[in-house]
Amino acid sequence: MLGTTILLALREIRRHILRSILTTLGIIIGVAAVVTMVTLGNGVTASVQEEISSLGASNFIIFPVRTNRGTIRPFDEADVRAVEQQIAGVQIAAGSVSANATAYFNGQDWDTKVEGGTNALLDAQSISISDGRPFARDEEAAGKSVCLLGLKVREAIFPPDSSPIGAQMRIGDVACQVIGVMEERGQGGGGADDDDVVFMPLKTVQRRFRGNDNLDYFVVKYDAAYAASVIQDSLVGLLRERRLLQGDEPNDFNVIDTAQVNQALGAVTGALTAMVAVIASISLLVGGIGIMNIMLVSVTERTREIGIRLAIGALAREVRLQFLTEAVVLCALGGLVGIALGFAASIGLAALIEVPFVFDPMINIVSFLFAAGMGIVFGYYPASRASKLDPIDALRHE
Repeated sequence: MLGTTILLALREIRRHILRSILTTLGIIIGVAAVVTMVTLGNGVTASVQEEISSLGASNFIIFPVRTNRGTIRPFDEADVRAVEQQIAGVQIAAGSVSANATAYFNGQDWDTKVEGGTNALLDAQSISISDGRPFARDEEAAGKSVCLLGLKVREAIFPPDSSPIGAQMRIGDVACQVIGVMEERGQGGGGADDDDVVFMPLKTVQRRFRGNDNLDYFVVKYDAAYAASVIQDSLVGLLRERRLLQGDEPNDFNVIDTAQVNQALGAVTGALTAMVAVIASISLLVGGIGIMNIMLVSVTERTREIGIRLAIGALAREVRLQFLTEAVVLCALGGLVGIALGFAASIGLAALIEVPFVFDPMINIVSFLFAAGMGIVFGYYPASRASKLDPIDALRHE
């Protein structure tokens, strides 16, 4: 019975193909909008989380800020060592400095950033080396002129079919030997390109590019088994003590917990995605009203057909099932087309705004079921109205 009813519904839809397409347009647009918005929202969330994870998981990033007096008091290596040695739960503490510079090799040049750090900083930020090796201990201690290349710098000034390992290049006025290439990292904090960097020993950059022993910031990697809030309180207390800040004086530094930032940004982007999806789903309601309207028109057009079916013995529930099935099939087909359009639009827009395409099967399934459910909700009244027609009055209808 159900199979025959579905075939009748498909035949009726095919008989009025243009009207059926226009009727389901609201459902198609609504489903496509919801699928696209949720997929793009997931992509943006993944992109943000990737940027935060580039700073390292379970990390604090500490950097000085301008005080009310208008000055910035930088950190030094003694502050970093004190944090690493005196606070329980701290696994790694490593400082960093940076400067803008131009990289030169074999007649090619590239404006980039030179960053000074240690192997500990690479470990804290989960930076891997795809080719070559990290710094040797004596290279870090003596501040030797060796460097690790970011992927973009390597592609910009070295031939694609040659290895840069062992090559002598120049960073500004400083000659250095390439000992490794870092793995692709993508966008970092603040929208900076973490692949557009030359990484050198901390002391090398401090002496040759900065001319002092100051640090721009330092990273603290902590054991996830410890409470982050406890470590952060100990960290703030120790730094205030070292910087001789009195009880009523504000901190002249900021502490960023990357795990908290990741959670907060994930919650915000998730809420925005949900809000946009709700707004987009309004068009589904509009489409459902269109379905109800066209089904009422269909009942009026087919009044004599309904009268004949009732007169030859068809039950009211069978007539109701036929019209309800037509509405559900119409909405389900619109849902399938909407999912296909949403899938295609998501791929194109994700590439356009440069976020990863994150396929979510659940939103596609839910969108399809919701669209089919709209057929039941908005198709029931026309179907019920058709089933309640009097056969004699229906047969007299012109």
